[in-house]
Amino acid sequence: MPKITIDRNRCKGCLLCVTFCPRNLIKSEKELNRYGVEAVIFCENDGKCSGCMQCALICPDCCIEVWK
Repeated sequence: MPKITIDRNRCKGCLLCVTFCPRNLIKSEKELNRYGVEAVIFCENDGKCSGCMQCALICPDCCIEVWK
């Protein structure tokens, strides 16, 4: 079952991954990271991640890894 990991301390909160996730499994969280921005989190929802890698490919800071 695919899943993703996000290095929230490298995330700058651009939300590109949120826009490009076809299953809406990435959300902005309310807690601020070390840069003072709302980073994103992976909301695993009953194993619905397909491992398409769209989030990792669009991330300008390379802070998302996809595991299959």
